[in-house]
Order: sequence, then structure tokens, then C-alpha cells
Amino acid sequence: MEYVFQLIVDSVLLGGLYTLMVMGLSLSFGITRVINFAHGEAIMLGAYGAYWAMTLTNIDPLIAMPFLMVLGAIAGFLIFRALFSRVLSAPAVNQILLTFGLGLVLQNLALALWTGDQRSTNPVYVFASLDLGDGTVVAVGRLIGFGVAVALVSALFLWLKYTETGRASRALAENGEAAILMGIDIQRTYATAFGVSTALGVATGCILSSLAAVTPFMGFGILVKSFAIIVLGGLGNVIGSVIGAFLLAFAETIVSYYVPNGNGWAEAVAFAVLFFVLILRPSGIAGQAVTTD
Repeated sequence: MEYVFQLIVDSVLLGGLYTLMVMGLSLSFGITRVINFAHGEAIMLGAYGAYWAMTLTNIDPLIAMPFLMVLGAIAGFLIFRALFSRVLSAPAVNQILLTFGLGLVLQNLALALWTGDQRSTNPVYVFASLDLGDGTVVAVGRLIGFGVAVALVSALFLWLKYTETGRASRALAENGEAAILMGIDIQRTYATAFGVSTALGVATGCILSSLAAVTPFMGFGILVKSFAIIVLGGLGNVIGSVIGAFLLAFAETIVSYYVPNGNGWAEAVAFAVLFFVLILRPSGIAGQAVTTD
């Protein structure tokens, strides 16, 4: 197969970014059991935050990212306390309508504030590339994005495994009733996990701000791909989401490389994956659980 090494490199770099993209969504559902249809807008706002940080103050998106993540975590915590905590025991359709409505509000707010014009950040390293020989080229911007994604996902796993709040989150995901009997503050733990989820979404947006067009509508396509990945990996399963992210990345890259007009068809791969997985294996590759073991 021609360009096989380039395909592998591109797929791995894309898979790392997809992993970060879905990790927050998978985490919030695995713990709170609320499907957050506004997660794409969290990514969108993170991208805008990085764009304005660079445009107004010339701060690199990666330097602005920790500050924006803190803001995202606080916002996620407060939003969960104010809105989502009220629908935890409500029918699923109520939760869907609430999160979907919140996403529409954020999308239209961004449209009113910043118009629908496409924007992007342009740090110097985005235009650089590394030649690995044999025609294989690595875009430095994507490589840096991959490295940041790996670091953040690793930090999430460490948080889940070694911190008190992380272990409490895992306990709630595995057995809510037992967690209550152990004295875990459910509302606070849920809100904290949702804040972490939002912070990861914001971080994804910061990385995407230099790799993709930043618009108020970018969240929808991201959300569709995210759902395809977490359904493929198993709703709420962190490990499964990692597997699903790399499977989708390889599938999209293969289609892009070897199918005529593949760049256009690659965007449809997520829909095809979502369709077939829901029919053939609704529980996904690894089933439904949040675990780091």
C-alpha cells in the first residue's frame, strides 16, 4: 500500500486529538448519566477563547489553555449545579432537551457576538513540518496537539485513579447506591466531574483553534464524531473511548487516502460507524463503564 507510513502517522496524530475530544463527554456521561449535547459548544468556546487570547494579547493558544481550562472547569461546575442537577432523576428526554437547548443558546450567543466568519489562530509552529524520510512528513502543529492531548488524557487517568475526588467519581459510576452509603457527596462529585469534562472540552478547542476553522457552528460536527466514538467504545467507558477514537481516526484516514474524493467521504465515516455500531453492537466494544484498570 502506497503512503502506508504517512497514513499511520496521520492516523495516530488524529487519534490522539479525537481521544481528548471525546474524553470529557465520555467522563460526564459515565459518572452523571447525563448525555451532554452542549459539549461541542464547550469545545467551540475554548477555540474562541484561544483565538481572542492570541488576537488581543498575542498569547499562544497553548499558553492560554491552562487559564481557559480553569474558567471552563468553574463554568461547568456552576452550570451543573444550577441546571443539570435538577434533571438527574428526570426522564432522559428532559435531559436531552436541556443540554441541547443550552448548546443552541451558546451557539447563537457566539454567532451574535462574533458573527459566522471563519477564524483561526496562526502560531508559527503550525506552519512547520518534519521530514521523516521516504516522503513521510509530520505537521508540527498536529504533533504538538497530539503531545498535549496525551498529557491531558494521562492526567485524567491519574486523577481518576489516585485522587479522592477521582476515586469517588469512579465509585459513583460503578455503584451509585454503594457510593451514597459510603458518604460520598453526590452533587459535589457530579459537579466536579462535569467541570473536569468541560475543562477537557475547552482544551480541545484550544488545540483545534490552530488546526481547524473556528466558527459558532463547529460544535455540531465535533459532537457527531464524539458520539460515534463513545458509542463505538461503549457509552461512559473511558478505555473504550480511547480505542474508538483511534479506530475512527484510522478509518477516516484510510478513506481519505484510498477512496476517490476521499476527503469528502471521510466526514461521513463517523455517521457510518454510528449507524453500524448501534445495529450490530449497541453496547460498544468495551461495554458501559468508567474504569482505569
